[in-house]
Formats: sequence, C-alpha cells, structure tokens
Amino acid sequence: MKPTEYIWMNGEMIKWDDAKIHVCSHVVHYGSSVFEGMRVYKTDKGSVCFRLEEHSARLLDSAKIYRMPMRWSAEEIDQATLDIIGINNLAEGYVRPVAYRGYGT
Repeated sequence: MKPTEYIWMNGEMIKWDDAKIHVCSHVVHYGSSVFEGMRVYKTDKGSVCFRLEEHSARLLDSAKIYRMPMRWSAEEIDQATLDIIGINNLAEGYVRPVAYRGYGT
C-alpha cells in the first residue's frame, strides 16, 4: 500500500507520518473499533466514492451497536472523505474510515 500525504484524524487533516495513537489506547489492547471500506473510482467527471452516504451511515450504525459515541455526523464524515480524496489527489483508490476508543475512553 502506498501511503497518502494526508489523513483525517480527530477532525483534522494531518500528515500521514504524524497520525499516531497512544500505546495504552483501548483499541490497542482490546481491538475496540469500527470501520468501513470505501472504493473510489475514476470517472469522466472526476473521482467518485461509491455509495459514500451508505458507508458513513453504516459506520455510525456500527458505532451505535458497539455503544461507542461518535463526535461526527454522517454528513461530516462524508465531507471529510471527500476532502481526503481531494487533498491527496486520489483519482482512484480505497478509503478506510476507522473509529476507535482511544486512551482514557
């Protein structure tokens, strides 16, 4: 996998190499996370994330089932996904949003 330049983490665009989690985070010890896999396709009209809204809604549904409060709405996750595609100039690829319990949560 070729890393992109930017990643969206905790509501901010940060450099790939700056995306870090604490070794004592809940997710490291217990695997407490939810995720989605979103395919981005190159089209004549630009890059398109296949079924973006459905993926974001399912991510939030998974978090709810897992009793994991989310800070962002489906619309905010949609926009962050589109922003990541744009800032990294992705013509096509794969976006994997992950929500996890961090250190102290």
